[in-house]
Amino acid sequence: MSEEIWAALGATSLDEVRRRAAVIDAVTEIEPIEVDGAVRYAWNNGGGESAVWYFTPDKQALLLTFDHESRLNLSVVEDYSVQEALYGGVPEHLVTLVRNRPGNYESMNLVDAETGAAIHYACGVFWFDGERWAQAEGFLEHCRREGLDPLTESGFISCLGEYRFGEEFTPEAIVEYRAALGWYEDGDVEPDEALAEVREIFARLG
Repeated sequence: MSEEIWAALGATSLDEVRRRAAVIDAVTEIEPIEVDGAVRYAWNNGGGESAVWYFTPDKQALLLTFDHESRLNLSVVEDYSVQEALYGGVPEHLVTLVRNRPGNYESMNLVDAETGAAIHYACGVFWFDGERWAQAEGFLEHCRREGLDPLTESGFISCLGEYRFGEEFTPEAIVEYRAALGWYEDGDVEPDEALAEVREIFARLG
């Protein structure tokens, strides 16, 4: 499953990836943010999982996934050098988007006690170079060293479910997926009401 989703992401145009990121950002009621000319979109499930996307004007992108139950959750060990190393191989202009930035719900900061430098937590680090998606070399090296499966342990599968790469991306499909996960069980929002809201988002964002 993880390799299928990874392949599906790679087969999706960056414009379509960005459209899906913008739609899910709005569905999750998160405001897009501009960071040094790049645009940040995000998703979280309110339970410790998140996906954060940065799209740059030159058609590159950075994707971070986080799962608080993962062995890649470095907030447990509070080791700045290890978290910094996970970004190894990613161009500096992309890493700059998450270095020494204010923390937020999806991306808390890990701070170096000696220098005060900060970088956003991430279990998975992925980037798009203008032609293809790659898994960060530092992230892969850490997973090899620790005997971890990168796509499974990073939360890549669970955090990208709502983006439906390789699958139909419609308001109906999104609401059905969220309903299966129990999003509407508390009764605050009925599925029919949610569907109307998601249809409005699609109409607005294309």
